[in-house]
Amino acid sequence: MKKIVIIGAGPAGLTAANELLKDNDEEYEIVILEETQVIGGISQTVRYNGNRMDIGGHRFFSKSDEVMNWWSELMPIQGEQAFDDKILGREKPLSEGGPDPEKEDRVMLVRDRVSRIYYRKHFFDYPVTMSASTIKNMGFFTTIAAGCSYLKSAMFKKPEDSLENFYINRFGKKLYSMFFEGYTEKLWGRHPRDISADWGSQRVKGLSIRAVLKDMFSKLFGGKKKRKNVETSLIEQFWYPKFGPGQLWELAADTAVKKGAKLLKGYNVKEIVCKDGKVRSVVCETKDGKKTIEGDIFISSMPVKDLVCGMTGDEVPQNIHDIAEGLPYRDFVTVGLLVNKLNLENKTKVKTLGNIVPDCWIYVQETNVKLGRIQIFNNWSPYMVKDPENTVWIGLEYFCAEGDDFWNMSDEDCIELAKKELESMGVIKAEEVLDSHREKIKKAYPAYFDTYANIGELVEYLDTYDNLYCVGRNGQHRYNNMDHSMLTAIRAAQAIKSGSTDKHDIWNVNTEKEYHETKEK
Repeated sequence: MKKIVIIGAGPAGLTAANELLKDNDEEYEIVILEETQVIGGISQTVRYNGNRMDIGGHRFFSKSDEVMNWWSELMPIQGEQAFDDKILGREKPLSEGGPDPEKEDRVMLVRDRVSRIYYRKHFFDYPVTMSASTIKNMGFFTTIAAGCSYLKSAMFKKPEDSLENFYINRFGKKLYSMFFEGYTEKLWGRHPRDISADWGSQRVKGLSIRAVLKDMFSKLFGGKKKRKNVETSLIEQFWYPKFGPGQLWELAADTAVKKGAKLLKGYNVKEIVCKDGKVRSVVCETKDGKKTIEGDIFISSMPVKDLVCGMTGDEVPQNIHDIAEGLPYRDFVTVGLLVNKLNLENKTKVKTLGNIVPDCWIYVQETNVKLGRIQIFNNWSPYMVKDPENTVWIGLEYFCAEGDDFWNMSDEDCIELAKKELESMGVIKAEEVLDSHREKIKKAYPAYFDTYANIGELVEYLDTYDNLYCVGRNGQHRYNNMDHSMLTAIRAAQAIKSGSTDKHDIWNVNTEKEYHETKEK
């Protein structure tokens, strides 16, 4: 029996464990090491005073049937309408014989996707479209300037050696300055000119003004005929666990443990002991002191920076150590606020409880506030909120660096800042906040600058360790979403089961040209 040590109980680590154990062949002894006491990593669900918070927002959608089937097997799709849909008379596609979310908890909901940009106290489509409302909100002259700017960018392409040029080539300088420049700097703490275009190619991909216009005209003149070979657009619906993403990953952890996996919480991997080109063991800090865990095969979803800098035994070349040590991350803070109502008027045709705006996410482009995004948990799932008919539970997302002034603020000061920023934007009245909570997440976003330019050398070095498989967002230092993190783990499990030490398919996940949260027309 081979002993497999999995570092991290997030989506990648738990997917790997379940994939290795799904045949119940008792070929593997699985040990999962989790630094915290929480399951799901950044995909956890935080419980607070009867309300639940999703850290970062997680839409369960994938272009991979493999992943969609994985989710639905673990958590069946709803067979009856959810609480809010039932009250509002909204129709959702149902799964015949599926569970009733009003009676059962192990159920995946079907939710409508609404995400918009909030800029100068107006809502804009996300991604930006040339709709009548966009032109009205921007104003005639700004729209003309944006159009001319785009035409210029279409004729005179810039070298895509930075994220700034990547955006300008697709949207023109005017729209870039309005909708991308300030937000990107908030997110990464760096100006887009200093960030690799790789991030844009991974997260924006097929989206551009050209795609928007092409899609608009195809709708106008294509009628109801099937349109082929047109650009993709963002999905209109997604799945979502009744009680948030953490519910699914807690189920995944329970499933793995029932099949024989050993889950050790509070095991912080600090040292990776290597010898003769293989990982032999890891040394963990625990509440009971240091513990050494030996293994035959290691699957790592821990940050690459910590993995390489923690390697002992074999001497890590200095250039490799320097690349790993220099890899940057952005850390994340969410402030939850409970209010009776929002001061935002719902001008859409979407019916909602309390007639609140229907958005799951609101992207905040205002540069005079630090706030990056607003989540409205009522719209993700009514079951995330204790009283969804009479209160609104929102999550304010801030991007920062561990140890900076914002990160080190007290909970009270951070919450007060959040309330003041929302009030200045006209979203709430600060004195009407009923409850609040703050969560801090380290290394939420692997960043694409500094030594990231040399990541290829680091990957080549890690692949020399035959029994080490790097998976997930931080395990590969790649801005993967949940489905891609899972696919890296699935490919790793397949390689291990076949006895392969070739890591190409694992590293090659999420390198296709189309944005993953799109659908074919």
